[in-house]
Amino acid sequence: MKEQLAKIRAEALAAMDGAQSTAELDALRVQYLGKKGELTAVLKQMGKLSAEERPAMGQLANEVRAALEEAIEVNARKLEEKALEQRLEAEKLDVTIPGKQVKLGHKHPMYIALDEIKDIFVGMGFTVLDGPEVELAELNFDRLNAEEGHPSRDWSDTFYFDEDSRVMLRSQTSPMQVRAMDTMELPIRIIAPGRVYRKDEVDATHSPMFHQVEGMVIDKNVTMADLKGTLNTVVEKLYGKGTKTRFRPHHFPFTEPSCEMDVQCHKCGGVGCPTCKGEGWIELLGAGMIHPKVLEMSGIDPKEYSGWAFGMGLERTAMRRFKIADLRLIFENDIRFLEQF
Repeated sequence: MKEQLAKIRAEALAAMDGAQSTAELDALRVQYLGKKGELTAVLKQMGKLSAEERPAMGQLANEVRAALEEAIEVNARKLEEKALEQRLEAEKLDVTIPGKQVKLGHKHPMYIALDEIKDIFVGMGFTVLDGPEVELAELNFDRLNAEEGHPSRDWSDTFYFDEDSRVMLRSQTSPMQVRAMDTMELPIRIIAPGRVYRKDEVDATHSPMFHQVEGMVIDKNVTMADLKGTLNTVVEKLYGKGTKTRFRPHHFPFTEPSCEMDVQCHKCGGVGCPTCKGEGWIELLGAGMIHPKVLEMSGIDPKEYSGWAFGMGLERTAMRRFKIADLRLIFENDIRFLEQF
């Protein structure tokens, strides 16, 4: 038995020192120290020894077990350190190599124009409002003096959600003007940018989904001159000093008197081209003095207060700002187009 224990010790220590992985080392542990291992098999023969031999063989067996357990622990640490070194070598980072350049995006041209518009109006003391895109027809039409039968309320022009034509995708951000009159204290100076929806055919200057910026001022002694002066100032700040504009009489149920404001076509300089449909001018916005009936519906006395309002298409503003010939380019997300800004 003494020779067997010496042989097991020598073979086991040699095998453990040569183990190449923790899995291989664990297999050796089972082979020699497991319940059916070689050392256990020898110890089962202790019953055949005499009473005088058992203590000596027991002590020797314990020494062998202790030596093997220590060898397993030592080699396990070595294998773990070796595995860590291999991992560090495989995952090492050469900090001397130049890093990859991170390509940053930039604002969409339309939102560049919107931010400029906001800055201009905030600088004039206006408040920027935001509101829901799913709106009630009462606020989108009724409270704006567009009664039943008005062409803009037709199903051919507006996206409705119900058969009663009461819930809709807003066709303008004007409902925010109504909400402002109902909730804000006078005087009021607000702009309301946002997405709007109309059943327009897609062409160089139209889209069924587009963006508007509407504005409103209500105070004492507000006149049409204030409206024209403010809008001309805004246009010159956007497009440069001396930008040519014109105001044409028009009709809007929300305002009386009403007008449309045009800017000279940036593409042809007023000569006429496909972008301006040969007119030399591009309509920028509609505006006018707020109808007294609209003020009364919000509980504002039209004899004491007056006001003006406007609504401009943000895409058209961006087209003029960046000399874009076709509105469809703004929505197509063509990188070749967007990288120019």
